[in-house]
Amino acid sequence: MSGGNDDLRAAYQQVAQMPFGAGQIAAVEQLIRQVDAKDDQELAFGVRMLATSAYTYGGEPAKSFVTFSWCLADYDRNPQPYHEHFVRTLLWHFKHMVNALLDFPEVPLERTYAVLDDMERRYREGGHSLQAVYKYRHLVARHRGAEQESEEWYRKWVTAPRDDLSDCAGCDPSGRVRHLVGTGQIEEAVALAEPVLAGQLTCNEQPQGILTSLLVPYLRSGRREQARDAHRQAYRRLRGNLADLGSIGEHVEFCALTGNESRGLEIVERHLDWLDRAPSPADAMSFAAASALVLRRLDRAGHAGLVVHRRGHGDRAAADLPVGVLAEDLARLATGLAERFDDRNGTSAQSTWVARRLVAEPIGEHLPLSATARRRSDRSRPTGAEPVGGAGSDAADPGRTPTVAAPVVVEVPTEATGTDLLDLAEQHWNTERYEHLRAVLGVFEERFGDAGLDPMDEARWVEFQAVRRVLDEDRPGAVELVRRAVDLYREIPDRRREWVVTGRLGVLLCQTERETEGLPLVEAAVAYLAEHGDRADTAAMHDRSAMALAGLQRWTEALAAVELAAEAAAKVDDPYLDARIKLRRAICLQALERQPEARELAALARDRYRALGSAERLAAACICHAQTLDDPAEVRDALDEALSVATGDGVLHARIGRARASLALHRPEDAVEDFVEAVGICAEQGIVDGSAFLRFELANAYRLAGRMLDAAEVAEEAVRELDRLGHQGDADRCRHLLAEVYRELDEDQLALTLLDQLAENLDGPDNLAARAQVLEEAGDLLYAQDRDALAAQRFASAATAFGLAGLPLDESRGRRREADARHWAGEPEGALAAVARAEVVLAGLPAEAAEQPAAIWESSMLADSAARALVAAERPEEALRRIEDVPARLRSIEAFGEALQVELLTGEVLLRLDRLPEAERLLRTTLAALPTGSGVVRRAAWLLAEALGRLGRTEEAEALRQEHDLDADG
Repeated sequence: MSGGNDDLRAAYQQVAQMPFGAGQIAAVEQLIRQVDAKDDQELAFGVRMLATSAYTYGGEPAKSFVTFSWCLADYDRNPQPYHEHFVRTLLWHFKHMVNALLDFPEVPLERTYAVLDDMERRYREGGHSLQAVYKYRHLVARHRGAEQESEEWYRKWVTAPRDDLSDCAGCDPSGRVRHLVGTGQIEEAVALAEPVLAGQLTCNEQPQGILTSLLVPYLRSGRREQARDAHRQAYRRLRGNLADLGSIGEHVEFCALTGNESRGLEIVERHLDWLDRAPSPADAMSFAAASALVLRRLDRAGHAGLVVHRRGHGDRAAADLPVGVLAEDLARLATGLAERFDDRNGTSAQSTWVARRLVAEPIGEHLPLSATARRRSDRSRPTGAEPVGGAGSDAADPGRTPTVAAPVVVEVPTEATGTDLLDLAEQHWNTERYEHLRAVLGVFEERFGDAGLDPMDEARWVEFQAVRRVLDEDRPGAVELVRRAVDLYREIPDRRREWVVTGRLGVLLCQTERETEGLPLVEAAVAYLAEHGDRADTAAMHDRSAMALAGLQRWTEALAAVELAAEAAAKVDDPYLDARIKLRRAICLQALERQPEARELAALARDRYRALGSAERLAAACICHAQTLDDPAEVRDALDEALSVATGDGVLHARIGRARASLALHRPEDAVEDFVEAVGICAEQGIVDGSAFLRFELANAYRLAGRMLDAAEVAEEAVRELDRLGHQGDADRCRHLLAEVYRELDEDQLALTLLDQLAENLDGPDNLAARAQVLEEAGDLLYAQDRDALAAQRFASAATAFGLAGLPLDESRGRRREADARHWAGEPEGALAAVARAEVVLAGLPAEAAEQPAAIWESSMLADSAARALVAAERPEEALRRIEDVPARLRSIEAFGEALQVELLTGEVLLRLDRLPEAERLLRTTLAALPTGSGVVRRAAWLLAEALGRLGRTEEAEALRQEHDLDADG
């Protein structure tokens, strides 16, 4: 649009660039009021045309009736030249009107037919194809349930020629797919759609529109993976748009049809409030019916206790409603709306459709939709926690819920006495076969219990009950039993056993945050057994001391203790004790960053446990060894062996380690599998923090594997969990990853929102550099969208933050990019002001720093930006002076491509100054130097042809244009 009121026209452009939604609607309504106050008829028409689209795609289609009617009446009543710019869009809007009128049961059907008739008349008079008219007549007939009429219009629609008023290459097939599905032609529907998806879809309703239409066809034809991907890709694009509430209902139904009622419930809860401001009754009917289906299925599957919070609206109070109650409320809403449509239409089509949706049954087996769904169903694993004073790794983290151990069957002679069973338990204890130990203790309890035991067997039985508590992760309960065992040994008396168990009590106290009591007991036990025990007792007690100290992160003391244990164990023929001590020494050395020694000892422990056939301890040794290795391939090998034998916590640690090694080996798909398993284990064991952090890592693995939909879904989960758990810094790092994924998915508005949130979160003196980086990335995104004025603001803010962080070259780059954005926004003076600020920054560099390649490059590119702004400000002589020595400076740092870029600009400025021979020579040299296929070759050729033409060498100019397939305008 041209004319006066420049501020309002600039505001019009800004509103037009806003994303669809409530914000744009508010802005366009304010703009209408401002424009009407200025009595600018062209702008009044243009802003109402914009409003019609804003209302249609922003979720308030009823308002579009008014703006469309105003524009149509103005066009008919008072034709003006400016109308010609909008006539195609005005004719296009007829389609929006037919759709919207059909979606409101209070609008008589005759009104819709009248709009269709007017649409057809205008299309005919304009010489346009009636293909779109036939399509919308088909849609009205299908809505009414008039099958024969619908089929007739469908045939006319698909046989009429397409033109520029036909729906796009995605929307048109979407409607055809729905017709084919409705008539049972499933394979035909899929065959029609798949070539469309393989092409380029640029409409803002695609590809989510055609993917949504394919959900049921994919399921019914057995294309379950395609169905899953279609749902996840389409729903992501729909979920932020109120206008798409009806389509979101189709995705809720999809969850019910695939056995994913829980995911369906999440979607219902996310969008339930939208039902109170639904775009239309038709959208409300679709969403309410699908939601009722999911909620009913949950209620009938035994989840009647689930409640959904529904906010108050109008006369309805806020309430937490059981799923069954809410299901019936929504079913009544959908049924009532269907009846209103049928009353208007004179048919029962909508009531029949709703009734079918309310009782729909799943299609096939459960289809996993989550990116964290695990591949195997059997997840039972025995625990691998080490009992106090026994062998193995340090205690599991407190607060974990152990997985359930598979039962172990142990042959126990029927004639075995209680003492025999306790001896057998001791044997399993010393050889670290903890599940066998559990089984023997179970037999003892069944045969003997606590009754009639002699004092020694009673003490031993109490001691083993404490061991069982440790295996069950109940260390506080174990402490009390061990205290009792100490007392019983003291009463017998058996001083050796008393002090062995006292040492174990000390370790337990250290592991339950009572080290002030526990460590003296450990030290006393070490001293007593060193004097009165045998070498095995001494070695084992030093090892227990090392365990206690390691648990307290006192690694130097722990290493000293385990070295004493190794010295004593060298004189004892006990391979299990030897292996245990080697592994603990390796752990201590690794914590002290003495990697070569740790690596050697871990390898020895691994070999020893392999020879002993001790599976769980072999897994622990493999994991420890892997942590000492530098080569990720060797790490994977070690963890492969660990996973071949591991149970309990060992599985989790090995999965995580192997996943990270896979990433280092550039095998992200392998990493994904291990991270998914690790997330599942954390969920089983209630390891909430670990699950959140692992989701972050899993999201990155998905990103590296190119599986962006999965990456986005998992990263979103990770951000929510990390925020909830208070891990702000990690949540922000995950947001940064998620913003990158959004950009890969072309979800630029989501990426921008996330980057802006990150910049706000990083608004502190300690985060200046990170904040600047995020602001620059936001500017990048806006610049790529041609939202140059907004991009300039972000670049300016980034430059300020870089300056405060003491990063002058980065500050200059931010100012330069601000200048480029302002140049393209049509603000040459603003661009030159940004250049001036950058020049001040570069002038402040020390002389030595100013001659570094990075500074030379930056100052050269700043000159290029300055020249472009000067040309736009009609100051070409100054522009030429700015860049005359720049190519040579760039070549001095081997920036040859940039040098050619500046020479091309120099040629363009010379051409503008009518210095044609110089321009021709420079442009010819530059064109010859540009690499074939370079994006600027055509530009250079066009400029050279222009110079030749103006020099009167028209034949050369024409030959050059033909060679590079150029028209007169380039």
